[in-house]
Amino acid sequence: MSLGRMRFSIVPLLALLGAAPAPEAKWERIFDGRTLAGWTPKITGRGAGEDPLGMFTVHDGAIRVSHANYRKFEGEFGHLFWRMPLKAYRIRFEYRLFGDSLPGIQSWQASNSGLMFHSQAPETMRRDQQFPVSLEMQLLGIPRPAREPTGNLCTPGTTVVFEGRRDPRHCILSSSPLLPVGRWTRVELEVLANGEITHFIDGKPVLRYSAPELDPKDKDAQRLIAAAGGKLALRQGYIALQSEGHQIEFRNIELQRLDRSGAGDGGG
Repeated sequence: MSLGRMRFSIVPLLALLGAAPAPEAKWERIFDGRTLAGWTPKITGRGAGEDPLGMFTVHDGAIRVSHANYRKFEGEFGHLFWRMPLKAYRIRFEYRLFGDSLPGIQSWQASNSGLMFHSQAPETMRRDQQFPVSLEMQLLGIPRPAREPTGNLCTPGTTVVFEGRRDPRHCILSSSPLLPVGRWTRVELEVLANGEITHFIDGKPVLRYSAPELDPKDKDAQRLIAAAGGKLALRQGYIALQSEGHQIEFRNIELQRLDRSGAGDGGG
């Protein structure tokens, strides 16, 4: 074969090699199963890092939201934040609601918890703030007064585009079946760099939406908007496990970073 022909033969081969997909990012465990290293609690009425009654503990390899030292619910919403903000990623874990709700909760709090994401940093929350400005993948079980599926979206201080329009509703229901309290359920959340977000329950997609923004009508979001120079787009933030007055456990928490340079300052 002549040198000229060899050059032309190599070009298509190089093109094919160049088009080969990059290897898939590895899944990493962000909870070691033994300690809460790398996680920070923020409980309503207390400063970031304060958890004197042990709302968040580790039990048999799971993060347990425990109300064993609480006699009744008196507004102590809690969130356990992982240590760094994220942009594009997948997170997966298993959860199990168990036991009874604390006395004193409102009906919507029964059998209710969640995964907050694209959240403000815990130290930026007001001391008496109930929920971080964030998106929430809502985790529910039955029995509860409202027979709703799990894997829904709630939007404290935020909005999203759903079915082609910006949706003002605080919560948007998923297509997940009703699941009982006491059952371990597999959850996955996919957050893409282009703003598309998908919820999965037991391996099946149950909700899709896009283009999250800070809500200028929300007082807590207004502070974040001002800090961002007036920008509404919400492209990054922290993840946090929620406590709303019902006991829950989280285990096998794993993260797959889709943009290794995506970690930022968490400010939205």
